[in-house]
Amino acid sequence: MPKLPGSPIQILIVDDHPVVRAGLTSMLGTQPELNVIGSASSGEEALDMLRQATPDVLLLDLRMPGMSGVDTMLAIKRAGINTRIIILTSFETDEDIYRAVQAGAQGYLLKDTSLRQMVDAIRAVDAGKRYFPSDIASRLAERMMRTNLTSRELEILKMLAKGPTNKQIGHALGISDNTVRNHVNSIIEKLEVSDRTEAATTAIQRGIIDVDD
Repeated sequence: MPKLPGSPIQILIVDDHPVVRAGLTSMLGTQPELNVIGSASSGEEALDMLRQATPDVLLLDLRMPGMSGVDTMLAIKRAGINTRIIILTSFETDEDIYRAVQAGAQGYLLKDTSLRQMVDAIRAVDAGKRYFPSDIASRLAERMMRTNLTSRELEILKMLAKGPTNKQIGHALGISDNTVRNHVNSIIEKLEVSDRTEAATTAIQRGIIDVDD
């Protein structure tokens, strides 16, 4: 059923922290143009709620136990549920932003965003626009311009972060030292860094690899 002109924007909040859910519900509830119809503590719970009622805008945390924000967006897309999504998170690595947008997010905000900016974002996304603060937008643009690393390069990059030599990496992967060296040179070029140590450090900072992988 289409929304009537002038009616409040219906919002569902999805975050695994109860204090965050309560705080957002209380804060957004002060705005007459917004109506928080509920909150969910997980992606799974959000999907169940979305099958009952479709809000205009979903405020979605990125990292949650079980289904992540990206997994939740992909599941929403597969289910054919038509709701617009703003990521609201504490994480802002280049890869976090890129993966969220690739999965279908129409907006990306950090949790320390002001109420005014949050309302502006909700209003814009509800109107069919996209909303990315200037710093997030510039980082997204830079990430999209970079050539993607291949699966083999990502595999080697994760190993580089642990400090092995090319010979050790080659032995582990069953490839020659020269092949490893070529992959490392390609990684350095794509990440626009000066050496393998900087490549590993940069990859961790940007969220390309996880230090715990």
